[in-house]
Amino acid sequence: MRITIEGARVVDPASGRDETASLHIDQGRIAAIGKAPDGFRAEETIDAKGLVACPGLVDLCARLREPGFEYKATLESEMRAAVAGGVTTLACPPDTDPPLDEPGLVEMLTRRAQSLEQARVHPLGALTVGLKGERLAEMAELAEAGCVGFFQANAPIADTNVLLSAMRYAATFGFTVWLRPQDMALARGGIAHEGEVATRLGLAAIPAIAETVAVRTIVELMGATGARVHLARLSTAQAVAIVAEAKAKGAALTCDVGVHHLHLSDRDLADFDSQCNLVPPLRDPRDRDALRKGLADGTIDAVCSDHTPVDDDAKLVPFAEAEPGASGLELLLPLALKWGSESGLKLPATLATVTNRAAQVLGVDAGTLAPGARADICLFDPKYPWVVTPAALASQGKNTPFLGFELTGRVVRTLVGGRVVHSA
Repeated sequence: MRITIEGARVVDPASGRDETASLHIDQGRIAAIGKAPDGFRAEETIDAKGLVACPGLVDLCARLREPGFEYKATLESEMRAAVAGGVTTLACPPDTDPPLDEPGLVEMLTRRAQSLEQARVHPLGALTVGLKGERLAEMAELAEAGCVGFFQANAPIADTNVLLSAMRYAATFGFTVWLRPQDMALARGGIAHEGEVATRLGLAAIPAIAETVAVRTIVELMGATGARVHLARLSTAQAVAIVAEAKAKGAALTCDVGVHHLHLSDRDLADFDSQCNLVPPLRDPRDRDALRKGLADGTIDAVCSDHTPVDDDAKLVPFAEAEPGASGLELLLPLALKWGSESGLKLPATLATVTNRAAQVLGVDAGTLAPGARADICLFDPKYPWVVTPAALASQGKNTPFLGFELTGRVVRTLVGGRVVHSA
């Protein structure tokens, strides 16, 4: 199939391209930008005047809820949500039921996702068996089955010896270890950031040092093992500073932030809104501002949706009893655009955090519009205002702190491998 996307503002952060041009697709790949190749005859032409064409978004964390949590969402519903949000490549964490700690489970998930022919799914295997933090999973076999890294999701390893062994093993085989940094003892029982708001509301608290102590430990273990580590969902200013220091010394360290944490803080808990019950907890406004700055200056590599669809029953309860998590796949682009605009960034710099920089973290072939690359493309209207309502979301999870908010920027079409998989 030959397609020409005509008249779009083509933004490719990986190459620095930002120009109004036509984009030509042939047999699922980018054939050319600007002048069509000799002999090229488009079978379909998409009028994209006023739209931005960028690489399909790369999301570092989207829970698809299969296997085990089909009552919250299904692979079909969340894959539709992904492409509706312009996401063409995503990593799914291993905290399914059962966890992704066996090659057969990974292969089944990958096959199911491929059969739907929408976004590309890259599973993260469990770092330890059952995510229990006791015995290492069979990383080599999981890697052969298609895992691009190994993650403990929201279940930090309490035994530092186990973590040391995991990092040694991963370093030996060149695997990347993904960790959400949190000291389990310091965070035990907590549901909100330790500070004035948690005290006033009577909520059990998680101190910032629960994260920073964990980051310090991980950095020390990296030095001892040579492991490559990705820190998932940073939430504190001090953690950002530690990462900057470690990167300056040459550590093979990357990190991301959840998109909700760029805009919200613990002040948003004031009315006990259970939609703001997230993991990690929303922190102090100064932490939020440090995350925004760290993402802008490159200390934080990427922003992800941390998509976690939750059923209504699990949210329509008091804050302390609510299941944490928020839907995010379809909000990733507009919330990233909002952060970029408020930070004074140019569009390519903003889009880099959800395209090529995220693809580099995953180590996959994605996140660019370079000629020859796979034609995974997001076409969006950067000025389109829309209100976040349950009906506006394709995800089965309608849980988000942004319900009722007006956002700007909406995906018009999404192409994966040169096929249109979403059209608004």
